Amino acid sequence: MTQKYAVFGNPIAQSKSPIIHKMFAQQSQQDIEYSRKIASKENFEQSLRDFFTDPDAMGCNITAPFKEQAAAWVNELSAAAKMVGAVNTIIKQADGSFLGDTTDGIGLVQDLLRVGVKIKGTRILLLGAGGAARGVLQPLLALEPEMLIIANRTESKAQALASLFVQDNIVGCSLSQVSKLNGSVELIINATSSSLSAELPSIEDSILQACTDVYDMSYADQPTVFMQHANQLGIEQTYDGLGMLVGQAAQSFYLWRGVRPIVEPVIEALRAGL
Repeated sequence: MTQKYAVFGNPIAQSKSPIIHKMFAQQSQQDIEYSRKIASKENFEQSLRDFFTDPDAMGCNITAPFKEQAAAWVNELSAAAKMVGAVNTIIKQADGSFLGDTTDGIGLVQDLLRVGVKIKGTRILLLGAGGAARGVLQPLLALEPEMLIIANRTESKAQALASLFVQDNIVGCSLSQVSKLNGSVELIINATSSSLSAELPSIEDSILQACTDVYDMSYADQPTVFMQHANQLGIEQTYDGLGMLVGQAAQSFYLWRGVRPIVEPVIEALRAGL
């Protein structure tokens, strides 16, 4: 029997999740149906209940602006989802209850490793202290970087995120303070939304020039402005977030189906269609 999945969001027409999961299902010969569901803040929870009244509905993805609402709706949260306070994947369990998880951080680290970026023993600069940054902290720290520096326009937000962890290899600071830190960073990850408005995050060029790899969580049909700027400064290893998008979807698919998809052909197909 065809089992059903969906992605809930608003707006939702632009979501690539149905395309991605269709390719995952084809490569692993899984019989699923995956659709887009638009909702409003007022009817989101009822929309979830309506979806899961179908006995064939087994799980769903959640995108903006409902990730925090979803975390409050589910019966149980994974350790990662508790830390983030948000859910992008809901799994219907055997007893009919709902588990909420977040796969964004795993999607990021798996993509970094896929393209050959070293994390263990590396000094990492994470730009931004919003939900995107919060969602990737735990998986990044699990790979034992030498230091993870969260830099944000508002220093207190960066420090608040860093304080969630007891280890001493994570610190928070303002964007203007990064240049005053001892030692250069090797990997810079842009978790701000600056690229969506074709703006650059406010860090000095000297910080960029000293790094080896640049990763922007945003993506487009062309390299983002941040990637282009890094290239102009001589940084050759620049990556966008398309692989992270596919990676987080792959982790959701694995949680639902117990099958880990091959991401490379899906990333290539999406890239060709941008």
